[in-house]
Amino acid sequence: MIIQILKWIWVSPWSLVGLVIGLISCSTGGSGRRVDHTLEFQGGLACWLLERTPIGAIAITVGHVILARNQAALDFTRNHERVHVKQYEKWGPLFVPAYFLLSGIVWMRGGKAYRDNPFEVEAFAIDDPHNHRPIV
Repeated sequence: MIIQILKWIWVSPWSLVGLVIGLISCSTGGSGRRVDHTLEFQGGLACWLLERTPIGAIAITVGHVILARNQAALDFTRNHERVHVKQYEKWGPLFVPAYFLLSGIVWMRGGKAYRDNPFEVEAFAIDDPHNHRPIV
C-alpha cells in the first residue's frame, strides 16, 4: 500500500493534468469512472482533444488517468494504456519529456516518431509479445 501511495505521489503532477481534462470532459458530455488504480474518462473534451491529435489517437494516458474518445475506445485500448500507466509510475514527471525526446531521436534517425518510440513499442507489445523491447 505504501509503495502504491508513493507511485501516486511520483506521478501526481501528470495525473492532476489528466484529472482536470477528465473533469472538464464530464462537464461537456463525457463520463468517468475508477478502474483499479486508474481513472478513466471518455467523451466530451477528451474526445474533442483526441480527434485533433496528429495521429488521430483514440486514447491517451496522462499519469494515472486514461482519456478516450468513447467507451469502445477505452475497452479496446485499456491494456495498452495500462502499460503507459506503469511507465509513468517508473518515470514520474520525467515521462512526458522522455517520451517526446525519444520520439524526436527516433524521427531524426528515420523512424516513425509514434510507432517506433520505445514507450509505444513496449505498450503495443502487450498485444504482440513477439514485438517486445522493454524500456531501459
